Amino acid sequence: MMKLFNLEFTRIAHDTFRIAGSKIVYIDPFKVSKRDEADIVLLTHEHFDHLSLEDLEKVIVPKTTIVASPLCEEGLKNVKVKEKRFVGPNGKVTVGGVEIEAVPAYNVNKFREPGKPFHPKDAQGVGFILKMDDTTVYHAGDTDFIPEMSSIRCDVALLPVSGTYVMTAEEAAQAAATIKPKIAVPMHYGAIVGSETDAQKFKSLVKNCEIV
Repeated sequence: MMKLFNLEFTRIAHDTFRIAGSKIVYIDPFKVSKRDEADIVLLTHEHFDHLSLEDLEKVIVPKTTIVASPLCEEGLKNVKVKEKRFVGPNGKVTVGGVEIEAVPAYNVNKFREPGKPFHPKDAQGVGFILKMDDTTVYHAGDTDFIPEMSSIRCDVALLPVSGTYVMTAEEAAQAAATIKPKIAVPMHYGAIVGSETDAQKFKSLVKNCEIV
């Protein structure tokens, strides 16, 4: 657990974060080891390491609101929570005083086969900007370094660094230089692809902000 500004962050695995302040927020719960009671769950897209029903069940309770990409709608059809809200890129919702904006997340140079990116721009996968307790957090989701990042402003940026499906460490450092967060946190390593080496490389390349 780390205290960043007014919020407590716990990176659980891969790109899963528990963010605690006036509300408890989980982003893409995966490899969750213990039960919890989330006020809000954010889901960036439908892939198994982001929409994991087994892990979701460990953190949802009747009071939980899920805010998710439209890609998750089918996978969540049998999940019982207080509310489910589906937002594509540039959609905005407010839940319990927490402001949530979905932002684009897609590949520009990571392909499963020629011409077919792992995360297509038109698929409506998202990252999230959330504002809670006077702190703004950007969770990039599964994405490359994309032009839309130039308009993102935040206190804390959670950026994937593993390559293959998302930004490499070098690309993530470019993203950090563009976004100019006060603090950047590497993610998307150590579970499916990527290792601590990628996180350390990212830390060595970023010069404009603190890395934790």
